[in-house]
Amino acid sequence: MALLDSIKKAGAAAYAAGNPMAVLVGKVTNLNPLEVNVDPRFTLPEDFLILPESLTRFEVDLGESATGGKVVIRKGLEAGDAVLLLRVQGGQQYVVLDKLVRP
Repeated sequence: MALLDSIKKAGAAAYAAGNPMAVLVGKVTNLNPLEVNVDPRFTLPEDFLILPESLTRFEVDLGESATGGKVVIRKGLEAGDAVLLLRVQGGQQYVVLDKLVRP
């Protein structure tokens, strides 16, 4: 029972901390440096964003093969993209979960 009590106490402490997380929708306004606008008064700079590899641009250079040149595997984020954000407990960082198809 000690483990169950510890889990209950940890959950209660997280809830008591107030707003342990939040899900937000934002819009990419700049790529270099990355900025995401959440509302007219709230823009997140790159330092506050955690970006997964799946949202970064990835190209493969085919060299001198029949098709030649570079092939884009993942486009990454672009200005104007709507993104789904998850606020980390404490509100100091936001995880960019994914791009939205229909914001």
